[in-house]
Amino acid sequence: MTTLSPTPRPTRDAWRLGNAGRILGNAVTRFEARVLELMASAGHADTRLPHVNLTRHLDLEGTRITELARRAHMTNAAMTELIDQCEALGLVVREVDASDKRARTVRFTDAGREWLAAFGKAVKKAERELLAEIGPEAAEVLLQGLGRYAGAVESIRVKGRTAAR
Repeated sequence: MTTLSPTPRPTRDAWRLGNAGRILGNAVTRFEARVLELMASAGHADTRLPHVNLTRHLDLEGTRITELARRAHMTNAAMTELIDQCEALGLVVREVDASDKRARTVRFTDAGREWLAAFGKAVKKAERELLAEIGPEAAEVLLQGLGRYAGAVESIRVKGRTAAR
């Protein structure tokens, strides 16, 4: 005779592990880790996730440091530290802003644009892997739904406040 173990009862804080934010965060962590792994295999092993936080907010024609910090929900000092690191890697350069000599604009270097192209390829490959794992139908529903949900972020920004604060 086989004895069955009782079904484990959920603990009072089980919600902490299974809530939407935790699941989404874990999915983002896995996705970004895969992208960085692909970047390393493409010869960009020095790039870390914080560097991506700078480059994802940097316009191709260049962006002011204060705007980069605002987009990334960081202080100017923290963004300047990331810029220093990316400058040391040869990805970006700081220049005097043509419209305001007191401000600095950051732009991609030629090497930074090459890095960006490799990053784009890595993201596309990671996306293909995601689709292969969860299926195209589920991926379409997921991405459309999350797109609508994420679009609400702009409507949350009111009077200089953001959802991240």
